[in-house]
Amino acid sequence: MSATQTERSHITTHVLDTGTGRPSSGVKATLEAKAASGWQEIGSGVTDRDGRIANLGPVQVEAGHYRVTFDTGAYFGKTGTETFFPEVVIGFVINDTADHYHVPLLLSPFAYSTYRGS
Repeated sequence: MSATQTERSHITTHVLDTGTGRPSSGVKATLEAKAASGWQEIGSGVTDRDGRIANLGPVQVEAGHYRVTFDTGAYFGKTGTETFFPEVVIGFVINDTADHYHVPLLLSPFAYSTYRGS
């Protein structure tokens, strides 16, 4: 089941450009789930003006291993900014399917960090 305008995805993200101190709009993110046959895409989106993707994937997910891949090379390429990281891949585990999982990315051309948000 895909998230609709009124429902928030089980997994969301927010990308902030720490080099400019502003939200990172226009960053493509792909959400994948690990299956027996390998990684399978279950959702994707592009960050809005506030750097957020509220509807990244399904409204509900099962327990398991997931990852979000951010296309940071294209984001920095739009402004001609050199970056060391053409993509950022954040892997994580979901155990409690009743919880919401927020996966933020703090980004600059030569560094990034993340944490488990809510």
